[in-house]
Amino acid sequence: MMKVSNYISNYLVQIVSCVCIALFSLQASAADAEQKITFSKTELAAGLYMLKGEGGFTGGNIALSIGDDGVYMVDDAMESMLGLLQSTIKTLTKENIDFLINTHVHFDHAGNNVSFAKAGAKIIAHEHMREHLVSKGMPTMDGPKPVTKEALPVITFHKNMTLHMNGQDARLIHLPHAHTNGDAAVHFKQANVIHMGDTFFNGMFPYIDLDSGGSIGGYIAAQRVVLNMCDDDTKIIPGHGPLATKMDLEKSLAMLLRSRSLIKTMIKAGKSEEEVVKANPLAEYDKDWSWNFISTEKMTRQTFKALSKNSGNKHNHHGHHNNGHKDHGHHGHSH
Repeated sequence: MMKVSNYISNYLVQIVSCVCIALFSLQASAADAEQKITFSKTELAAGLYMLKGEGGFTGGNIALSIGDDGVYMVDDAMESMLGLLQSTIKTLTKENIDFLINTHVHFDHAGNNVSFAKAGAKIIAHEHMREHLVSKGMPTMDGPKPVTKEALPVITFHKNMTLHMNGQDARLIHLPHAHTNGDAAVHFKQANVIHMGDTFFNGMFPYIDLDSGGSIGGYIAAQRVVLNMCDDDTKIIPGHGPLATKMDLEKSLAMLLRSRSLIKTMIKAGKSEEEVVKANPLAEYDKDWSWNFISTEKMTRQTFKALSKNSGNKHNHHGHHNNGHKDHGHHGHSH
């Protein structure tokens, strides 16, 4: 009996050891996966960098300007990325951030406002973005989250404003009712660089936050406005995706115009949302534009909803700035 029980206990020890080794290697690979999330740094002009999350989702793309006049940044990622973002910035400058520009209200672009404000950064954003934070909080994946005073912009603008620092005239331009109702693009004139925030997802279907005042007409108008500021050498920082060119933005605009046209035709023919989804009018874009957050079905649904919301304005076929300015509900998710 002794031998059998010894054998069993040895066998159990081996099993437990195997399980422990397996668990340890799982933890190690999870740690490896976490360690692999980084911010890449691309210098677009002297002292002007694009910081982009690699190896996992960090939030929106960031612009960072460093020079004799100080340091300012466009967007500040998700709250969980604060340590990684700070350590990345420290590899480029030991100075604190003087100004922080928010392109819009979402948690993955303005998630670290409080931390940077406490360290001395003055936050700049469009007035609608500040109003949204005050009245409704910050949209997150779990619904709106109230914010403290430190998260709020202290400088706001109505149409546009310019920051003259580090040899750049950085012009902030309001793009109304596009991704949200408080979107700002930042045009670094001398560098020929434009940060578009989430009015441009490069090579992906965009997310249009209808609940925060976004609209398909405004989104299209925003891309047209920025295209008019571009030449063949312009570098465009999208809200998400790789650094882009004028041609990339033109492709996005063409996709949006065609998507809107296809779905608008079906709505005019009296089709319901489910009928439109079933017909899959955007099938041609599935391979190249669909991604894990905005699938082809989700793009179809948001376009249908955006156009249905705007159906009271039937005479405007071109999606200019008066398109889709109705009151919006405030219960949606964000990205």
